[in-house]
Amino acid sequence: MSRTKVLLVGATGETGGSIASGLLKNPTFEIHALVRPRSALKPAIVALQERGVQIRKCDLKAPEEELVEVLSGIDIVISCIGSADQQDQIPLASAAKKAGVKRFVPCAFLTVAPVGGIMWLRDEKELVYNHIKQLHLPYTIIDVGLWYQLSYPRLESGRVDYALTAANNEIVGDGNTPIAITDLRDIGCYVARIILDDRTLNKMVLAYNTVMTQNQIFDLLEEISEETITRNHVTEELVQNRVLASRQASETYPFDPIKFIPRYLAEYQLSWGIRGDNTPEYAKYLGYLSSKDLYPDFTPIDYREYLETVVKGTAKGIYTDRTISKAHQRMFPRTESTDSLQSRMFPRTESSDSLYMTR
Repeated sequence: MSRTKVLLVGATGETGGSIASGLLKNPTFEIHALVRPRSALKPAIVALQERGVQIRKCDLKAPEEELVEVLSGIDIVISCIGSADQQDQIPLASAAKKAGVKRFVPCAFLTVAPVGGIMWLRDEKELVYNHIKQLHLPYTIIDVGLWYQLSYPRLESGRVDYALTAANNEIVGDGNTPIAITDLRDIGCYVARIILDDRTLNKMVLAYNTVMTQNQIFDLLEEISEETITRNHVTEELVQNRVLASRQASETYPFDPIKFIPRYLAEYQLSWGIRGDNTPEYAKYLGYLSSKDLYPDFTPIDYREYLETVVKGTAKGIYTDRTISKAHQRMFPRTESTDSLQSRMFPRTESSDSLYMTR
C-alpha cells in the first residue's frame, strides 16, 4: 500500500514541529519538508532528516515552474509559514494546483475569529484562503485553541519562568470569558487525523482540548503551586486603546513586520478576551467542524497535568530562541524581572524566514 506524501512548509517552527512529530507517529505518511537551499545544512534541518523527514529544496519566491517541480508527487501540502509571510502561500497554492496536489492546508492555526477588521493576521490569511478557493484547489483550514504554553500567568516565586514566553498576568475584562485551549503538542496529532479524513475536505476545523476562563486558569495554577497570583485586570477601554494605537503605529510604508507585534497581541486580547470569539460555539456558528465531534476517541493532554509539569520544572518552553520588539515592551510594560520573559516570543529583525519557521 502506497504511503501518503506530505510536504510540510515551516517544519522547524513551533507549530510545524508539532505537526512533524504527529505525522512521524503514523507510518501512513511519507514526510517531506520544504526548505531554502541555503538552509539545508542547518542543525534544525539536519535533525529533521535524522528523524526520517526527507528534504526538498526550493525558495517560495522561486519561479512557478520550480515550485511545481518541487511539489511533484506530493499528495498533501501543509503550510506553517511566518506571520509576515502569509502572501508567499499564494504562488505555492498556484503551483500545488498545477502539480496535482490533492489537499492544501494553508497556514491557519489561529484562535477562532471572524473575518473583517478584528484581527489583521486573520484577514491576511483570508486572502490566501480566497486564492485557494478561486483555484478550486482542495483544502482544509485548521484553527486551534490558545496554546496551553501561552495561557498561564507568572508565579511571583519565579519558579515557572523557565517555561514562560510572556508573563501573562493580565486578565482581560472580568476574566470569565470562555477560551478554547489546546496543547501545542496535540496539534500534530489532530492534523494527522484531519488530513486523512474525507469529512474535513474543503472544510474548516477547530482542534481544541478544553475550554477554560482566565479566572479558572489562575485558580488552578494557584491550587497546584500553592502561591497567590496577583490579578491585573485590563478594561475593555484599555484593550480598545491598545488596538487603536498599535494599528496606527503598524500601518506604515514600507511594511515592517516588527511593528505588527503589538498589534497581534492587542487584537488577540480584543478577539478572545473582549469579544469572546474563541469558543467552540462561535466556531460552529462560523461553519467550523469540531475535533470533539469528529474524533470523540481522541484523548488530549490534560490541562491540569500540563500545569503540574510546569510547576515541577519539567515542562518545555517555546520560542526560546526569539526576542520581542521594543515596541511591544513599551505598549505592554513589564517589571524588570518579567521583561526577560518577554524576550522569547518574536525576533527583532527577521521572522526566522531562512528556515520557513513560524508558529
